[in-house]
Amino acid sequence: MSGMEIGVVVVVVVVWLGLVALVLRGWRNRGRRQAETIGTPPPPPDDLPTPTRGPDTGLYVGSTMAPSWQDRIAVGDLGDRAAASIAAYPEGILIERQGASEIWIPRSSITAVRTERGLAGKVMTADGVLVIRWVLPTGTEIDSGLRADDKTVYPGWVDEFAEAERASAEPAPDDAEQRKDQ
Repeated sequence: MSGMEIGVVVVVVVVWLGLVALVLRGWRNRGRRQAETIGTPPPPPDDLPTPTRGPDTGLYVGSTMAPSWQDRIAVGDLGDRAAASIAAYPEGILIERQGASEIWIPRSSITAVRTERGLAGKVMTADGVLVIRWVLPTGTEIDSGLRADDKTVYPGWVDEFAEAERASAEPAPDDAEQRKDQ
């Protein structure tokens, strides 16, 4: 190799390392901006009974700020992809991820379970991702998604949690009475 070729290689490597450093810095800054909004997700209960649904395996594709399917969460490891299993319990949903923390979604926090074409930058075919919309203890609504190994399990998940979606769409009893009185 000539001196010129070595110089070009060194410049390319330095530019590449600089770009990687900028991406990492941006991800850390995003995490700092989101930290207060996200807070600490709820821990899973110590003694869970037998699951009512699942466990079903797949790829946890990440969590995003609702309603944006691309605004990935950078706090902790909520945005990290990982092989996972998902199971439903009377108290909520547990997503166990390999190499990452468990995600516990209390049933009372779930506002919708649906299928989507994509989430967190992962685009699939129609209805390729099972998405759970839920409210964190801070009041922030997020979407968490799993691409199941067996997509035929999706209708069961959607049907089981359809009641939660209807309940979140219905006005509170006090609201209905106030409209009646007016």
